[in-house]
Amino acid sequence: QVQLVESGGGLVQPGGSLRLSCAPSGSIFSINVMGWYRQAPGKQRELVATITSDGSTTYADSAKGRFTISRDNAKNTVYLQMNSLKPEDTAVYYCHASIRKYILDHYARDYWGQGTQVTVSS
Repeated sequence: QVQLVESGGGLVQPGGSLRLSCAPSGSIFSINVMGWYRQAPGKQRELVATITSDGSTTYADSAKGRFTISRDNAKNTVYLQMNSLKPEDTAVYYCHASIRKYILDHYARDYWGQGTQVTVSS
């Protein structure tokens, strides 16, 4: 069973920065798209940013210019660098990855991390 392990959340003041990391535990064959989503209290989960295996990225409008998604394919790790954080960025951030665990798998499966809390407050 593949688990996505996240780290890097916490409490930060407005204008501050945080860096989130996420990687699968155990061995896998390949990862297609990886991404970050977030869910604030009382709201639906929303896309923050995604990155494909060849480095193509997409961002939510709220993240453009402040957040940067990147990945290290050798480490199967995705990062989210968050700068100029605002109170409205407060949410639980979830890592997502589309993974082929075995070479004989015809299709990738979607996996989610357990979530990491990001709180932006003075």
